Amino acid sequence: MEDEQSFSDICGGRLALQRRYYSPSCREFCLSCPRLSLHSLTAVTCTVWLAAYGLFTLCENSMILSAAIFITLLGLLGYLHFVKIDQETLLIIGSLGIQLTSSYASGKESTTFIEMGKVKDVVINEAIYMKVIYYLCILLKDPVEPHGVSQVVPVFESTKPRLDCLIEVYKSCQEILAHQRAASTSQQVPVLRRPVLSSMGDDS
Repeated sequence: MEDEQSFSDICGGRLALQRRYYSPSCREFCLSCPRLSLHSLTAVTCTVWLAAYGLFTLCENSMILSAAIFITLLGLLGYLHFVKIDQETLLIIGSLGIQLTSSYASGKESTTFIEMGKVKDVVINEAIYMKVIYYLCILLKDPVEPHGVSQVVPVFESTKPRLDCLIEVYKSCQEILAHQRAASTSQQVPVLRRPVLSSMGDDS
């Protein structure tokens, strides 16, 4: 089953949340933000080239125009390949773990997988980012101290959805984690069986 719902980020930008339900213990959440607009790209390019042309008029050095073109192209490629993220995906599988994927505008993908045995919990935390904002994060278990937390892994760092969107993802993650904990507990509890008593007649 798959559905899509519109939300907004902390700056008011539009986000699209796609939810895919593969099974009761496997769900995927994809947050997509608007792609790089041609209007913004044109505005930045024209600003850089006009500034370069102004310097060329003052200095009469053709190397300034060449450098401006080279810097613009290089900066655009770097922005699309390392900075601009079009989609962030969270895939949670109760029996395996959680996979986080970031898809860049250039087509590059960055994936992180966390084994379910290392996951302590999934929570919504708050932080100050020019104002109080909320973010979803994964708490990893401390191998030394069972009740401690060794690391906090933020989710949806680039898209930065608002609280209403985070709650939707949080509820589904908690359902899967609760189901996984219940399954682990049932496997650890030993099954007690009553001894079977049989009476045998005396041959006398």
